[in-house]
Amino acid sequence: MVSKYPRHIFFPRSVLPPFWIKEVQTAFATVRSKIDTEQAGLQMESNKVLEQLRPELEKIGFEVEKGKAKIQKILRPVLFGEMGEVGVSYDIDAYHSKNQIVFEVEAVRTIRANALYKALIEMSLMVDARYAAIAVPLRYQYKSGTEHPYQNALRIVDAIYTSGRLQLPFEGFLLVGY
Repeated sequence: MVSKYPRHIFFPRSVLPPFWIKEVQTAFATVRSKIDTEQAGLQMESNKVLEQLRPELEKIGFEVEKGKAKIQKILRPVLFGEMGEVGVSYDIDAYHSKNQIVFEVEAVRTIRANALYKALIEMSLMVDARYAAIAVPLRYQYKSGTEHPYQNALRIVDAIYTSGRLQLPFEGFLLVGY
């Protein structure tokens, strides 16, 4: 039986998901008790979630951001300037150089602050980004009510891939709900 945690879906849905998805799933499942947003009261910032995931992601070959200082960030080039120097780059939460996976972990800003759209655009511009993955909460509790970022993100990404009007430059895209 396949574990139901974390929830995840690979796009395009007409393509067999690559082997590395099982490794990512296992990484999330290993730290489930610390990050599962379906647990009552568990609300974490994305940096805290990434901190819990870091050892597991590193075990499977990801380089993972270690903090907010410039030296701790993972910068991926977008444009090059004179002498081949990086002219424009964006930071990413994790990068797998062998499989060329750019990986971002989001939290509360996923939908309300349009972080999903920002991440999609920045990831699309990065050099050597063959695959992209974004992890979002399954549930987020506000004083005013509950939101379900994974379901909202799923609708957005499904619309992108199904409509065909916007072509993302990846061989595949993984959406994870934690």
